[in-house]
Amino acid sequence: MKTTKSFMGLLMALVPILLIGGLLLYLNHVRTSFFGLLDGAMGPTMFGLAAIGVVFILLFFLKLRKAATPPAPPSARAGDRVDAAVAETRSDFDADAAFARYMAKRDAGGTDPSGAPSQAFGNAPARPGGFGRKGA
Repeated sequence: MKTTKSFMGLLMALVPILLIGGLLLYLNHVRTSFFGLLDGAMGPTMFGLAAIGVVFILLFFLKLRKAATPPAPPSARAGDRVDAAVAETRSDFDADAAFARYMAKRDAGGTDPSGAPSQAFGNAPARPGGFGRKGA
């Protein structure tokens, strides 16, 4: 399956290279058939087509290299690398224990372990009432 897919990919990568090469040959023939009258007009066009052709040739060689390299062993697949990376970045933070500490602290009346009242649990001073108006 992979060999057929890679072979068809290589053939399809050759199509634009052959088309651009044929067009360059045709334009070269047209340029020389008018005794040099079109040299100034055809030069930049042919240069641009050649640059695009070089890009397609590089893409073809990348596909060829990908098809020629053997497949990676199962241990080096992306899923295994992701699992190893996730295992390395895991922390020992326990969300359930943190929530239990929060609830115990809240039920204890809003005091932190030092015994001072905490303003984070409802003992904050009252705010002035009203939107945009001063309280009376």
